[in-house]
Amino acid sequence: MTSVNIDPARLAIFDSLVSSIAEEMGAALRHTSLSPNIKERADFSCAVFDREGQLLAQAAHIPVHLGAMPESVRAVERLAPWQPGDLTILNDPFLGGTHLPDVTMVSPVFAHEAPDGAEPIGYVASRAHQADIGGMAPGSMPVARELIQEGIVIPPIRLYRAGQLVEEAMDLILRNVRTPDERRGDFNAQIAAQRLGERRIADLHRDYGDDAYLL
Repeated sequence: MTSVNIDPARLAIFDSLVSSIAEEMGAALRHTSLSPNIKERADFSCAVFDREGQLLAQAAHIPVHLGAMPESVRAVERLAPWQPGDLTILNDPFLGGTHLPDVTMVSPVFAHEAPDGAEPIGYVASRAHQADIGGMAPGSMPVARELIQEGIVIPPIRLYRAGQLVEEAMDLILRNVRTPDERRGDFNAQIAAQRLGERRIADLHRDYGDDAYLL
């Protein structure tokens, strides 16, 4: 087994920096969202993952989200290979989701000026409770006996491909909810949080390099 010398002070600083990125993502999501579920109830979570999909840092949001979120990150890895600007969406409870209104977005993070074909240096993820996701009744707690009665089930799909919105994916989701304008607004808030997290992680990698970030 190869031993690695780690400076405890440097590690503590790095840990605080990564945790602050998850916190900043959450602040951006909350302040730019439209629905009370996110803006007032703060029913969302943000986290940072390494290139293997393991949790690096989480903000103090909703613990039950964070316990399952690594499974969602692993679920989207089947969509690789990745390009900068890719962003995925899912809510499948059999793939790390909770209930269907909790919609997760996961995006790969690339180093600044990464060459074509480069691998991601990590992932950022957010999960937010959408006020309506379709189904047999408005809201998020229908008296359902089957999953399909709860609303639209979103498998891991790309919502953005190389920085471009996949319009068909967004349209399909919005056609299956009761409040499409509000959902689009909350999705956009989540996307903004994702993009912020991507930039901050890329900056951190630039400042600390592979040896520190990919440890």
